[in-house]
Amino acid sequence: MSDTSTARAHRKSPLTTPTGLGDNARRDVTAALNTLLADVFALYMKTKNFHWHMSGPHFRDYHLMLDEHSEQIFGMTDVLAERARKLGGTTLHSIGHIARLQRIQDNDADFVTPEDMLSELREDNEQLIAAMREVHDTCDEANDVATASVLENYIDEAERRAWFLFEATRKN
Repeated sequence: MSDTSTARAHRKSPLTTPTGLGDNARRDVTAALNTLLADVFALYMKTKNFHWHMSGPHFRDYHLMLDEHSEQIFGMTDVLAERARKLGGTTLHSIGHIARLQRIQDNDADFVTPEDMLSELREDNEQLIAAMREVHDTCDEANDVATASVLENYIDEAERRAWFLFEATRKN
């Protein structure tokens, strides 16, 4: 076998990992994790976008809060991707792959008011919470307690972000 055909065969070889989950559970949880991961990357990018483009009298507070939020969100990416791999699945390969799966909408506007930024991020975090709960249900059905446990912590973190964003936009 030539070096080229060996390399080609390796590219097509499955990346299976031993796990106690059945093939259907592995497939379902991995697919759910990849869609969730695409949303996490989309929310990370939007949070950084708004962090970079923040303005106004509360600039410092909002800028720092969004920086903290984006670090927390980015921290989820490797853990979620590695869960998919630990289960024997594959994970996201590219920005294009993210774009095909993401459900959290981008915001490419030239200007967004600080209040609208914070409100949009609150709604997006609430959407992410709902998505994580759906993936948790999939994990429960598959008896994947490890992934469910990871999600429980991330749900709590996202609820905290949504709470902070809500309070920062409260009128009274």
